[in-house]
Amino acid sequence: MLAQQRQAAILERVRAAGGVRVSELATEFGVSDMTIRRDLEALDERGLLAKVHGGATTTGPSSTDEPGFHAKSVRQLSEKAAIADRAAQLVRPGAAIALSAGTTTAELARRLVDVPGLTVVTNSLPVAEILHAGGRPDQTVVLTGGVRTPSDALVGPLAVDAVRTLHLDLLFLGVHGITERAGFTTPNLMEAETDRALVAAADRLVVLADHTKWGTVGISSIVELAAAHVLVSDDRLPPPARRVLGDQVGELIMVKATGAGRATRTPTSEGTAQ
Repeated sequence: MLAQQRQAAILERVRAAGGVRVSELATEFGVSDMTIRRDLEALDERGLLAKVHGGATTTGPSSTDEPGFHAKSVRQLSEKAAIADRAAQLVRPGAAIALSAGTTTAELARRLVDVPGLTVVTNSLPVAEILHAGGRPDQTVVLTGGVRTPSDALVGPLAVDAVRTLHLDLLFLGVHGITERAGFTTPNLMEAETDRALVAAADRLVVLADHTKWGTVGISSIVELAAAHVLVSDDRLPPPARRVLGDQVGELIMVKATGAGRATRTPTSEGTAQ
């Protein structure tokens, strides 16, 4: 297959799935990882896709564009690992917590499989599967019902009704975008409603968001910035974002991501805990 034909096929897969991995493409086309990376670089230079660590995603999202779980899972891998490492330190044995849908919350779930006595409420199919497959027998996982979204979230009236009567210690919330005016946002109207129900059920809100979420706006606001007791992000968060978030969220924790996809354990913090 000629490079031009291969690149056309790659572009078709990105547009259909929202994202692709280098390793999967290399296996599919029978070429090296380096060849696929060169293909992705060529397509990225032409503005046809966005090359990310380990793969590529579609470009030019609007406020209603909702990438699939797989597409988001190849983005900011080291940042998400660092954020999840730090967030896991906030969980105590025997706690009742909620994890919203998202790839960062899925990373957090992988770090909670050994926490004894944990009760986890989630509207995320991947989160529920991670804890079901690898969790302890003394853990309880509650999966809400609802309508499945492209990001593998369960949303809508069934999900909202399942959450309304609950009383939880912590909610770990993944978000699509963050701005000073719109707060924490999502591109899915029903997911925003479900997320607000989770926020209302929890004593404390911990938002997990890497630096790329700053300046992105989904069509629907979940909650305002001041609603977050803690925001865990990475140290590539730009200075204007640090100032705004440091003033408005209860506590801003920034962690340093490593190139190996794991995090250092010592975060920097800004803002005052409430």
